Amino acid sequence: MVLLPVTSFYASLLALIYLYLTAQVILHRRSQQIGIGDGGDELLQRIIRVHGNFAEFVPLVLLLLAVLEINTERTWLIHGFGLLITIGRILHAYGLKVSSGATWQRLAGTGCTILSLGALAIINLSMLYWLPFL
Repeated sequence: MVLLPVTSFYASLLALIYLYLTAQVILHRRSQQIGIGDGGDELLQRIIRVHGNFAEFVPLVLLLLAVLEINTERTWLIHGFGLLITIGRILHAYGLKVSSGATWQRLAGTGCTILSLGALAIINLSMLYWLPFL
């Protein structure tokens, strides 16, 4: 049996964040009586995008995190990327919820997400083809 305790921890944290983001969309829809779409509501447009953006990036990052955990015993590295994606998604969600423009939270959150996705992909490829001794 393969156990992935670090990835399981971050997947669970991120799932709770996703549930919170889902609740935000549902509650705002109900309060504004918007059944489908965004009804032209600017705040709803933003929280829908926060929710969607989370759903677009997090699964792939978690998959790459799990692959890394299977291939290395360096838990500090796995925790580092788990923290990076978690903090990044929280910052991005907050930054986009408070403003449709560029906020430092949104920019930092996007940067953390792109960095974790790109670095995990490169590290996993490196371990497989170029640096199998890592």
